Amino acid sequence: MSESSLAELLRSRGLRLTAQRQLVLQAVLELGHATPEQVHSAVREVAAGVNITTIYRTLELLERLGLVTHTHLSHGSPTYHAAGEHQHVHLVCRECGAIDEIDPELLRPLAEQLAAQRGFQVDIGHVALFGVCGQCEDGGRK
Repeated sequence: MSESSLAELLRSRGLRLTAQRQLVLQAVLELGHATPEQVHSAVREVAAGVNITTIYRTLELLERLGLVTHTHLSHGSPTYHAAGEHQHVHLVCRECGAIDEIDPELLRPLAEQLAAQRGFQVDIGHVALFGVCGQCEDGGRK
């Protein structure tokens, strides 16, 4: 999202574009999947005075604006990524912490079955599957 588009969106909601808002959004876009702490580290490289509370508040605002979304990939902090990205299922390696993505269509049959049998609607964009990635699995066999 360009700076002018972000500024227009914020103005339409009665808000203004601040350096912190711009830096937080830029960090999320550049990092791909990032916790608030990771966003904080990236923002502090440019603006040392930004505190973690500002990061959390800004991420919440950006999510309300529909610019970022979050998922819980572990017991810790939520992980944020750009909302404009295609929906995807997260694959999280319990060994190295790597995060990969797969097409949600792979889970569509399961989601449809759950809807038909249980009336349960799966939010595929928030699904995370935990396991061991191929690199860690290969390394563990040696």
